[in-house]
Amino acid sequence: MELNFDYADGQTPIDEDEKLGLKIKSISTMGELNEFEQQNIEEAVLWANGRSFSALQILSLEFIQSVHKRMFKHVWKWAGAFRVSDKNIGVPFYLIRQELLKLLDDCQYWIENDAYPPAEIAIRFKHKLVSIHLFPNGNGRHSRLMAEILLKALDPNQAFTWGRKTLRKGEDRAAYLKALKQADQGDIAPLLEFSRS
Repeated sequence: MELNFDYADGQTPIDEDEKLGLKIKSISTMGELNEFEQQNIEEAVLWANGRSFSALQILSLEFIQSVHKRMFKHVWKWAGAFRVSDKNIGVPFYLIRQELLKLLDDCQYWIENDAYPPAEIAIRFKHKLVSIHLFPNGNGRHSRLMAEILLKALDPNQAFTWGRKTLRKGEDRAAYLKALKQADQGDIAPLLEFSRS
C-alpha cells in the first residue's frame, strides 16, 4: 500500500525507502501518522520532564540519538539513527557526525564561558541541530525538545512555551519558519522570542 502523505510547508519529505521503516502498517495518511507520532512524543516529553540531566550528559551523540529514539520508537524502525540520504535541508548526510561534534564542542564552550544567557544557548543549539538535520524526519520536534532539556539543565527556572503552539500548520507554523530563516541569516532574536511567546 502506498502511503498518502501531504507535507506541510517546511516539512522534510520521507523517502520511499524510509517509509518502509514504518512500524504501524495500518497508517495510510499524514493525519494518522501525526497522531501516532504525537502519542510517542508525549511519552518522550514525560520521560524528559521526569528527569534531570547535566549539560555534559546532554551534549553527547548518544544522548541526542536516544532522545530521537524515545520520540519515535513506536512509529519508525529508524528512530534515533542518523539519516543516510540527502534531504531538501541540512548538511550532506556523510557530514552529520562531524558537524554535530563541532556543535557539541561549540555549545560546551558557550556554557563554560557564559557566552550567552542560558535560553539563548539552548536556542542556538536547537537551531544548529535542525540546520544539520540529523534524522530522516522529526528534526524540528526533536530540536525543540533538546532545547527544552538543555535549558532545564542550565536554568531550571526558565522554560520555553512553544510546545503550546500548533506548529504543524497555520500562522504559528509560518511565524516559526520565518524565525528559523532569520536565524539562518544570523539573527537568532526572533527564534528566541518565538520560543518564549
